[in-house]
Amino acid sequence: MPTITTNDGVRLHYYDEGEGRPVLLVPGYGAGADDWALQWAPLRAAGHWVISLDPRWQGRSDRPAWGQRIARRGKDLDDLITALDLRGAVAVGQSMGASTVWAYVSLFGCGRLAGIVTVDQTPKMVNSPDWPYGFYGLTDGNLGTFFGTPDWFATGRGRSWPDPAELDAALKAAGGRGAENLITPETFPLLLDHSRQDWRDTVARADVPVLITAGAESQFWPAEHAAATAALNPGADSTVFEGAGHTAHLDRPDAVSACLAAFVASL
Repeated sequence: MPTITTNDGVRLHYYDEGEGRPVLLVPGYGAGADDWALQWAPLRAAGHWVISLDPRWQGRSDRPAWGQRIARRGKDLDDLITALDLRGAVAVGQSMGASTVWAYVSLFGCGRLAGIVTVDQTPKMVNSPDWPYGFYGLTDGNLGTFFGTPDWFATGRGRSWPDPAELDAALKAAGGRGAENLITPETFPLLLDHSRQDWRDTVARADVPVLITAGAESQFWPAEHAAATAALNPGADSTVFEGAGHTAHLDRPDAVSACLAAFVASL
């Protein structure tokens, strides 16, 4: 895999294949570039240049003792986009990867982007009277301790998580290295920072087409977040993947790949 070095000296690995319009895939918390392996071949077949990032502390990228915040990840994305001189790119983020994309847009705008797609990530994880589409049970009152337990992801909602062995085999068959989970105590500050963000103003100001997608059976938040988020921007639309949970790109890979290809073709 090729690498770039960020402006704070961190080496980031990324997958880079194909030709055509660049489609930049950003994985969620603890996942590497290979988490998108089921989308690589379909997007290449649709005529696109596919770039899939290993964020810092994830995949094969460096694991420095600094930078555990979403703003830094937004800058990392800028370093990659600048190094590859991407123009007219479609940025696709799943889970925390979507927040990384919004951090990039907040800092650097949409000048190098042609479109944005998010996969099952609410723009505001803390529930409030004006936003009931956050992480199940997360409020301002328990934000400081909510993610401090080992089973914070076990909400009792949504579909079952993918079988690890089956997922590992599927990702390897698609050309990836398999499933990996790099959630460690060192990255908990990143998760907390992620949970405190409210990207609704950034969504509203995005001046390229935006597609907000959700898993109908997400384990983390109501699928209605997609339509509510899209309503913030007249250039945004939404869709819900039936039968999919939070990892919709793994639960319904063909549907997500087709959706991404159609969105890119529409630009």
